Amino acid sequence: MRIGNWELGIGNIAIMVETAQAKDISLEELQEHFGLKLAKNPGFFTEWIEKLPSLTNEEKYALDRVKSNYFNLVNRRPLLEESVKMVILSPLLDLAGFYQAPFSIKTETSIEIAAEDEGLIIRGKIDVLVLHNRLWILVIESKSTKFDVMEALPQALAYMLTHTQTDKPIFGFLVNGREFVFVKLQRTATPLYNRSYALSIERDNELYQVLAVLKHIGQLIEKEH
Repeated sequence: MRIGNWELGIGNIAIMVETAQAKDISLEELQEHFGLKLAKNPGFFTEWIEKLPSLTNEEKYALDRVKSNYFNLVNRRPLLEESVKMVILSPLLDLAGFYQAPFSIKTETSIEIAAEDEGLIIRGKIDVLVLHNRLWILVIESKSTKFDVMEALPQALAYMLTHTQTDKPIFGFLVNGREFVFVKLQRTATPLYNRSYALSIERDNELYQVLAVLKHIGQLIEKEH
């Protein structure tokens, strides 16, 4: 089965992401070809708001530094592409313990994205990282703020649907430098998903919640591993 440049297998549901472009997949196509549905049950995705671990003063101080570094960069010039990973994402993953055993992170092929703004073509990319095949991290990197964090949602769900063979919950983490969105997918007979609202580094203490959710998801993965 082919959806744009996305080639899907019927049996083991393999996907050739190397040829994929962000514009070639949509939530509508995933709903049509996989039966994917938005979970309406409020209890489906509580991992991003309930039973979150408390942060230490040291962790809060480190996050305050990340936030200060972010504002120092964006107040001077647009956030450079590689800065998203270096200044924001990398410290979060470190504080969440994802660079330590038993966790392991691998990279997938980047996805090129483009959008038109008043006749000007703006280009960027979505970098994909995966943690233990249970947490998919998609980082939007562009010299423009044109790309909303939700730009990566269809791609995240496509990876989660086609690369992870498990009946355990699968999580996604979407980052564009300013905003963060968490996603949960349950691979049942009818795949179900839901997402958090966009948490922002620019709002008070929401970066604390981002780290607490990452730690909570990490604890769930480690417990079930």
